[in-house]
Amino acid sequence: MTSSAPPPTGPPATAPGAIPAVVPAGRMAATAQPVLDLPNGWQLRPWHPSDADALATAGRDPAIRQWNRLLVDTPEEARQRIERMHDRWRAEQSAIWALARPGGEAMGLIGWGDIDLAGGSAEILYWILPAARGGGVMVEATRRVSRWALDDLGLHRLRLCHSVANQASCRVATKAGYSLEGTMRSALLHADGWHDEHLHALVQGDI
Repeated sequence: MTSSAPPPTGPPATAPGAIPAVVPAGRMAATAQPVLDLPNGWQLRPWHPSDADALATAGRDPAIRQWNRLLVDTPEEARQRIERMHDRWRAEQSAIWALARPGGEAMGLIGWGDIDLAGGSAEILYWILPAARGGGVMVEATRRVSRWALDDLGLHRLRLCHSVANQASCRVATKAGYSLEGTMRSALLHADGWHDEHLHALVQGDI
């Protein structure tokens, strides 16, 4: 009588011709969301429940409301949104930071939505409150979260999309190193109707 071979150990082999995941599932969920330092005393940190008032304030700012969707109107809605931010990190769906001074209140938001680990891509989203505008901090924040997404997480392609009328966002994209790839016609509905959008992108090797 011959003995049977022992069962194989380790992860299953990739099927011939299958496309491997760019980033293995579980890489984000296995780690705590980091704090990312920026120049001039700014940092990017996870959102705290105590930031609910700042998030609700952003929802009432006309310039932020003009270009952003999915805003909140009350502190209670803001607390629920912050809780979902942490849930979506654990689910590896998004990675959202608060822009703040160390120990200070949130002055902006930046991060990644629509994270696709298998496909290696994500789309950036951001806004900044009036008191923090004008010093170039959003450009630095965009560069920093882009390095995190490419180098630490291991994504391959990052998207930055904005209305063609949003010239400030176009300047951020260009200064942060994102290439303008084209214009998407009638791509996003804003309060005043459908807008064409610029598509900028950053890929592995660009920075």
